[in-house]
This record gives sequence, C-alpha cells and structure tokens, in this order.
Amino acid sequence: MDAHIRKVYVPMTETSFYILLCLQEERHGYGIVRQVEALTQGELRISPGTMYGSLSKMEKDRLIQFVREEEKRKIYCITDLGKQVLELEMKRIQRLHRNITELQKNKKREISRNQYR
Repeated sequence: MDAHIRKVYVPMTETSFYILLCLQEERHGYGIVRQVEALTQGELRISPGTMYGSLSKMEKDRLIQFVREEEKRKIYCITDLGKQVLELEMKRIQRLHRNITELQKNKKREISRNQYR
C-alpha cells in the first residue's frame, strides 16, 4: 500500500468506510446508499453527489472496481487493496473501542475507590 493511499484513507471518513464495507458484495450506488441507511438506522445518509464522487475517487485509487452494468446502473466491488485499507480501518476502530472501554473501566474503579475513602 503506497503512501498516497495511507494518507488519504487512514483514517478514513465514515462515508468511505461504509462504502467499502458494503462493497464486500457487488452493489450499485443506490444499493450502497440503501444499505448504509439500514446499517446506521438512518443516521448516515449519503447524497448522490457524495456517493458518485466517492465511487469515482475510490475506483481511481483502485480500492474498488467496476464489475458490470445492469439496467444503466454500474455495479462495483471491493478490490484486494480496498480490503487491506478496510481491514486497517477496522483495526483502528477496534483499538479506539478497546481504549475507550479501558478508560471507562478505570474511571469506574476510581469512582468506586473514592466512595469508600
């Protein structure tokens, strides 16, 4: 993975993360939009301009690839490079979650100790 890809995608935007996550299965842009809304329970809505701009950029950067066209819809899937970038981001998010969990545990222990002093 080259420096440009790391600089642009690590850490990545929430939109980029969900696009790569959804493209583990072949999908078209509108299918990605619907899947992201379902996964986030409507908290993240990707506009058509953002979606197609992101798809174009990610295709240029070789994170995704065009597979075929169905009824005037372009179908994409994630590439091996895209999988590597997604894996890095998932590990980063897991690390953040572990750190937050540990800090919360420590804070609870500290509060408990202070209550009995």
